[in-house]
Amino acid sequence: MRLIVDALISGTIAGIATTAAAAARHEGSPALAPVNAVSHVLWGDEAGHQDRASARYTGTGLATNHAACVFWAAVYEAVRRKAGGGMLGALAAGPAVSALAYAVDYHLMPHRLTPGYELRLSGRDLSAIFAALALSLPLRALLARQH
Repeated sequence: MRLIVDALISGTIAGIATTAAAAARHEGSPALAPVNAVSHVLWGDEAGHQDRASARYTGTGLATNHAACVFWAAVYEAVRRKAGGGMLGALAAGPAVSALAYAVDYHLMPHRLTPGYELRLSGRDLSAIFAALALSLPLRALLARQH
């Protein structure tokens, strides 16, 4: 049960961080365009052409990204626990899980199940999103150690 709670917290932090990274890297288009593109899982590639905020594209994109981040946070929390739960394990598991997420998302998944950011962002900007994931996953564990 604790793993699920920790994954929800870590995943929410990661969802905020990756959404912020995507919005910051919007390459001259509206900041929500990359977020809207995530909704291509449900709405197809037309989602990658949406610039305005909408429940259909922005809402679905935010929810989809959050769900994916919670999933990867659950993987992170399991890996962190397997590594012993210490500070070094918490820090090392973030980049390891982020690299795994990239490999799965962009090399194993069919196009329709990719994150969708690639419809609006360059490879360099995608790396910023996965860096945000890598750095944000350990935050919950690090903050818990502070208290």
